[in-house]
Amino acid sequence: MQVKKFSVERLGFRGFFILALCFLFLVPATAQELLAYPLDTVNGEEVYKYRVERSIGLYRIGVNFDVSQAEIIRLNPQLKERGVRYDEELLIPTKRPVVKQQAERPIKEPIDPRLERWEKRLARDTMMEVDPVVVTVPEDTVTVIEEDTIAVVDSIVDTREIVELALLLPFESQQTKRSGNAERMLEFYQGALLALRDLQNDSTLYRLRVYDTERSELRVRALCDSTELNAVRGVLGLVYPIQIELMADWCDTHNVPLLLPFSDDIRLENRLQVLQFNSTDKQEADSLCSWIAERSDDIHCVAIEVREAELATSTRVMRKQLRAHGLQYTNLPLRDLLNDSCAYALDPTRENIFILHSDRYQHVRQLLPHLQRLRDEGYRVRIISQYSWQKESIDLPQLYTTVFTNEEGREAYDALWDEFYVNDHVSEMPRYDLLGYDLMRALVAWLHGEKEIHGLQSSICWKQIGEGGWQNGCTEVVVKNAN
Repeated sequence: MQVKKFSVERLGFRGFFILALCFLFLVPATAQELLAYPLDTVNGEEVYKYRVERSIGLYRIGVNFDVSQAEIIRLNPQLKERGVRYDEELLIPTKRPVVKQQAERPIKEPIDPRLERWEKRLARDTMMEVDPVVVTVPEDTVTVIEEDTIAVVDSIVDTREIVELALLLPFESQQTKRSGNAERMLEFYQGALLALRDLQNDSTLYRLRVYDTERSELRVRALCDSTELNAVRGVLGLVYPIQIELMADWCDTHNVPLLLPFSDDIRLENRLQVLQFNSTDKQEADSLCSWIAERSDDIHCVAIEVREAELATSTRVMRKQLRAHGLQYTNLPLRDLLNDSCAYALDPTRENIFILHSDRYQHVRQLLPHLQRLRDEGYRVRIISQYSWQKESIDLPQLYTTVFTNEEGREAYDALWDEFYVNDHVSEMPRYDLLGYDLMRALVAWLHGEKEIHGLQSSICWKQIGEGGWQNGCTEVVVKNAN
């Protein structure tokens, strides 16, 4: 019988492809892949913590980690009796020597190359220890961006109280290029670190644990289900509603305050541990209506009318609060304003305050020339605007509310920023670094029983909503004349 020789030519493309897949399946995981698994130390031996995937057995696990089945059973004796079960956590030997005091440390990697300068300066000039690290873990767990310890470096045993804090933001640390939003998150983080630098003292050591939440519900859920935050005394951050709800549940259960920098719509009635910095639409409308009510003899309100579905939430709330305060207003159809045929809706003897239909400047920009024309005709005109519009050139008197009112102490802070950081600011109104600085100080102040602070960009005064969570009550009405 003639034996046919095996060859790639006889195998064909399809067969070769299948063979290649089989070969890859049998190749042990690379060192880089293995670094994705958390490390631990058991009885002086360094091990990986591996969670069993679907349709994988003991043999395949041994091949992937390049260890024998006997070695795996040695660390997991339960496998000898019943075998491997899906989703259970196994200890896998790394076959690497244990380095004292470093076996449990994550892989060090700067969050951003631009931060290398300030890391060194903090250590050298301020006698503070800053230890940024990045840990890459499987997709179904949490990515720890940084664990920063800010402390006086001393050979003497440190007897200070350790206060662990957590910062959770979408840093996009695994992306090759960060979005503008991620850059603002980075600025927020930098400002928060400078706050801890200023707060450190002889009695307290602040340890900050920083996590990249991305846009993932799964990451926050995994963090809440783990023991990562067990020692944390306060949490700052989060952006997306589902992540906030998950962390708010965890904070309520563990009696840990959660300070939200960006959200303004979470229900606080049953969230005793939640601190919401941003003002709500109702809070802003109440402030504006109270201001108008005090001057109602000289003010006439005009609500620009569009299709109801197009009305911004803030505008609907403003109309409702005007009625609640007993204030009259005139509806002005948008087409009449655009056609410059709206004299009938105005009061020539009083100041006409226009309520615009959108929170976004680009949506109302086309309306401003028509309002300016009315002003040129002799009418007293003022618009209810937004804090974020102040970077625009608007030649009309304005009225708006804001939680960003302070500008004191900026020079010293900006000098400190330039001293420690390389990157330029990408945020303007508000500045995210100042927001991070103020809110980190506010969180620490809360832990010490203080409910008010005067920050660099904001004053913060916490007011409880019923018997639930807390809302920043420092909302200020700003009256701005034409540029």
